[in-house]
Amino acid sequence: MSAFRRITPFLWFDTQAEEAATFYTGIFPNSRILSITRYPKEASAASGRAEGSVMTVSFELDGQPVTALNGGPVFRFNEALSLVVHCHDQREIDHYWDALTDGGSPSACGWLKDRYGLSWQVVPGDIADLAGNAGSMGALMQMTKIDISKLKAAAS
Repeated sequence: MSAFRRITPFLWFDTQAEEAATFYTGIFPNSRILSITRYPKEASAASGRAEGSVMTVSFELDGQPVTALNGGPVFRFNEALSLVVHCHDQREIDHYWDALTDGGSPSACGWLKDRYGLSWQVVPGDIADLAGNAGSMGALMQMTKIDISKLKAAAS
């Protein structure tokens, strides 16, 4: 089991918790599925989920614990919450952007929605410094996937 973490993201899916956890752990290094719990008879009756179907999936994304729940169609993801991927270089940005937009959709300024509707930001590790520069901020506002060389050129 991982070290104690006080805060763990908890993601609500309709029925795709296990599929999403498998997708995410296939993208990020140092990632794995830790456990899967299934709906017992008592909870299945209350939730409308089939007894024995996947209820929660606990997994790690690059060492960060995450829990996914098959809670039904009541709640949907939106841009009010996003997961940020800080990248070392353009190769990493390209890798994570391409993997997470597969079946999803790009947005502006390094934001995207994956195939499950979860919002992500794929950004360089020094995005705060770059965004603090008027030139690079202007360039960032014109981008979907971030191009580090263009941001740095605009900052000069």
